[in-house]
Amino acid sequence: MSTTPGSADAASQPPVGIDELLERVRAGYERIGAQQAYEAAQAGDALLVDIRYAALRERDGLIPGAHVVERNELEWRLDPQGSHRLPEATSHALRVVVICNEGYASSLAARSLHQLGLHRATDLVGGFQAWRGAGLPVE
Repeated sequence: MSTTPGSADAASQPPVGIDELLERVRAGYERIGAQQAYEAAQAGDALLVDIRYAALRERDGLIPGAHVVERNELEWRLDPQGSHRLPEATSHALRVVVICNEGYASSLAARSLHQLGLHRATDLVGGFQAWRGAGLPVE
């Protein structure tokens, strides 16, 4: 019997803290570093998706070529079967690199994309701050 959120089996499980949840989520895929993400995007092998909220983008800048998709729209914009998808989101084989500010929310977002069948989805270790810290382009 499978456990779904809200089911009796899920309710009988002990609560999990966010640190343990992140650890479990991140164990399910390989995360990517800033230089790797840059090189993959330059080679056309990855779609960079910035999920930071507007105030952070205004404060810190943008990664050239990254798609800005608010976190609450992410699944709708990247689901290849969805009617509201980005033009680039045409296949479940798409390699997506999700970028948040420091690499925490992006891990949960990448897991959500995996649940939609985007099994090459990953996130940027250290987020935008790691990108900028590596001296990679910001506009």
